[in-house]
Amino acid sequence: MKIAEAITSKDRHYVKRYIIITLVIAAFERDCRYIEKQLKTPGPYVDIIKLATENAWADMRDVKKHFWLKGMKLYEEKRTPLGIMAKFKCRGYESSLELRWEYISAEASILMRKYLGLDVSVYGDPTTPGHLREQY
Repeated sequence: MKIAEAITSKDRHYVKRYIIITLVIAAFERDCRYIEKQLKTPGPYVDIIKLATENAWADMRDVKKHFWLKGMKLYEEKRTPLGIMAKFKCRGYESSLELRWEYISAEASILMRKYLGLDVSVYGDPTTPGHLREQY
């Protein structure tokens, strides 16, 4: 009989990704609406942002698949002056994490660049051990 494992750092990584990708998708949709209203020829810009949004949704599907496979559920998200506090369940265990606005802003900026097709390799620290690096 297999013993249930506790919440892993990989599970926490997926919770972080869920929160940040949700914010990125909202930002892309907001920016798309703004560009459509403000520019005289918004078509090409809107097309690029819509493609980036589709890329973000593809990553979100992977995150949701991990949630489903591991029996995870994010059941509370609260914005605070310092960041976002999230509570989640995973394999019967409950946990929480807090993401600071500085971290969210930096990660969202990198993910937005990735989804727009830009090179994000310059944002990684090559001296950080492989198992501690964020995976984009």
